[in-house]
Amino acid sequence: MMNIVNFPLLLFAISFMALWLSALVGAFFRQKIGPLKEGEREDFEVVQGAALTLLGLLIGFTFSMAITRYEQRKTYEQAEADAIRTEYIRADLLPAADAGGVRDLLRTYLDHRLLFYTSDDTQQRRQINAETEQLQNQLWTAVQAHGTAQPTTTTALAVSGMNDVLNAQGYTQAAWWNRIPLEAWILLAAIAIGCNLMIGYGAHRTSLLLIIFPIAVSLSFFLIADIDSPRGGVIRVQPQNLMRLSQTLSAH
Repeated sequence: MMNIVNFPLLLFAISFMALWLSALVGAFFRQKIGPLKEGEREDFEVVQGAALTLLGLLIGFTFSMAITRYEQRKTYEQAEADAIRTEYIRADLLPAADAGGVRDLLRTYLDHRLLFYTSDDTQQRRQINAETEQLQNQLWTAVQAHGTAQPTTTTALAVSGMNDVLNAQGYTQAAWWNRIPLEAWILLAAIAIGCNLMIGYGAHRTSLLLIIFPIAVSLSFFLIADIDSPRGGVIRVQPQNLMRLSQTLSAH
């Protein structure tokens, strides 16, 4: 099932049309029912102001949620690069015959992690995830054998470092799954539609000015969805730390 929030431009177009139509519907009811009386307008403006304030607060809170998740994904990308770099160095603690094999596996694993961030093909990502899991099993097997056969402090450091590498990938994946809840989007949409209905109904006349508020709210939705979507948006987490590590290891 397609999740519309993964496509910020489509979300912008749909939300704009829905909110603009809501304002026009409100203006239509004003023409059918009649304009507000002087006493009614004061109460209406109080309710309208409260609804608009609530919508602004919800947009602000949702934007803050999206930023927090985006920063979390950046933090885990850096942590993952640090974990791989540390384990690559700690491979020296293993017997010389096996250290080279572990480093080769780590370089291949790093290439797969870079593809995780940069690939946009769904089928390719599934293959990458499957191969990444196989590489994780090979990496763990490579250090576990020495940790069991020779339980020394030095081998324990290598085992601990590999555990950090595997955990870092799990934390990264969890951060990419941690999105703004669908219920929050539904609440935002409902309140935004209600606000545009009231704006259309409370306006003195129908004009092109009714299009301004739908555009502003739709742009807010677009920005929130763009930041919150790890793959569908323009604003993405670039694996700068992983790329720099890959260049360093290639030179080494």
